[in-house]
Amino acid sequence: MKFITDFSFGLRTYTEAIQYIFRKRLAWFFIFPILLNIILFWVGWDYIGDLAQQSQTYLEGWLDLKNAEFWGSGFLKATLGGFIWVIFKLLFFLIFAYFGGYIIIILMSPVFSYLSERTEKIKTGNDYPFEIKQFLKDIVRGVFIAVRNLLIELALTILMFILSFIPIIGWIAAIFLFFISAYFYGFSFLDYAIERKKMSITQSVLFMRENKGIVIANGFIFSLCLIVPFCGVSFSSFAAIISVVAGTLAVNEIWDDDKYLNRKSNKI
Repeated sequence: MKFITDFSFGLRTYTEAIQYIFRKRLAWFFIFPILLNIILFWVGWDYIGDLAQQSQTYLEGWLDLKNAEFWGSGFLKATLGGFIWVIFKLLFFLIFAYFGGYIIIILMSPVFSYLSERTEKIKTGNDYPFEIKQFLKDIVRGVFIAVRNLLIELALTILMFILSFIPIIGWIAAIFLFFISAYFYGFSFLDYAIERKKMSITQSVLFMRENKGIVIANGFIFSLCLIVPFCGVSFSSFAAIISVVAGTLAVNEIWDDDKYLNRKSNKI
C-alpha cells in the first residue's frame, strides 16, 4: 500500500535527519529554538502577568472592591486575584497548545528557509546564491502556507468538534484531527524544498496530496511533541529543525526518482 510505504519512508528520512544534522555540522541551528523559547516564555509570561494584574484592577474597580474595608474584603480581593492569575496562565498554555505549532513555523520561517537551503546544498551540491529579494519571497511564502494550513485546520477542527457529539465517531474524530495536524505541519516543512524546485503553491498542494504518507510522517513527531503537557511548544521547536531537514532530504530523494519526474510532467 502506497500510504504505508510512504509513511515508512518519511519516518526513515526523519531518523536520517537527526544523524545528518550532527554529522554535517548543522546542530548550531538548535540555538534558534532556545532563543525562541526564552523570548516567547519570558516576554509572554510577563505580558500575561501584567494583563492579569490590569484585569484584577479593573474588576476591583467595577465591583467597588478597591477601597472596600468590610470583613473578608482582603480575602475576597486575594481570591479574585488568584483566580484571575490562574485563568490567564491557563489561557496562555491553551493558546500555545493549539496555535503553538504555527507560531513556531511563522516566527522561525527565515531560519527554516535558510536551513532547508543549506541542507540541500550539502546533500546535492546545488548552490543558491543569497538574494535578499528571493529570501524575503521564501519567508512570505512560508508564512502564507502556515496561515493557509492553520485556517483549513481550524475549519476541520470545528467540523470534527461537531461530529464528536456522535458516539464512536467522536473517538475517531480525535485521532483523525491528530493526523490532519501532522499533515499540515509536514506540508509547511516540506514546502521550503518544494519552492526551490520552482513549483507554485498549487503545484505544491498536488505534490503533498500525492505524497501524503511522507508529509504526515514528517509532521508526526512534531505533532507528538506539541501534545506534551506544558513543555510541548519547547520540545516541538527543536523537532521542527529536524522536520525541515528531513523534509528537504525526502523531497530531494523523490525529485531524483525518474518515475516521479515522468509522472510530474504528465500531471503538472
